[in-house]
Amino acid sequence: METTVKSNGTAKKVNATVKKEVQKKLTEEAIGKTVVPEKTKTVEKPTINLDDRIQKFEKLRGLANQRERLTETLNELTKFNYNQDDSSSFHIRDSRNLEFKTTNTNLIKLVTTHLQSTLEQRKSEIEEQIVKFEL
Repeated sequence: METTVKSNGTAKKVNATVKKEVQKKLTEEAIGKTVVPEKTKTVEKPTINLDDRIQKFEKLRGLANQRERLTETLNELTKFNYNQDDSSSFHIRDSRNLEFKTTNTNLIKLVTTHLQSTLEQRKSEIEEQIVKFEL
């Protein structure tokens, strides 16, 4: 695209400015400075139903209640472990009234230690679920 314009009797070429613009664009593209207008993506937040939100809130409340009960049980078990003497007994009864009793302090200590570690593990799992929970 070469055009000439007469001014004061001399011909001027406009082609030189077009070449410079093309060279500048090619240089910017090679360097990586090309500014390409990108389409902006609008991320729409999904609308949450009120009933779904209430259900999620109830689930969170349930997790909080579970954690509270576990904490109380762990506190009682810790008190028992520290205040245990040689006259302790351990009773288990099922739904048919079958019962297991023992006064063996080593067995009682073993059961309470295992129960405490299991409850602490479950408590940490529930706390992790609460932290990750999204309403």
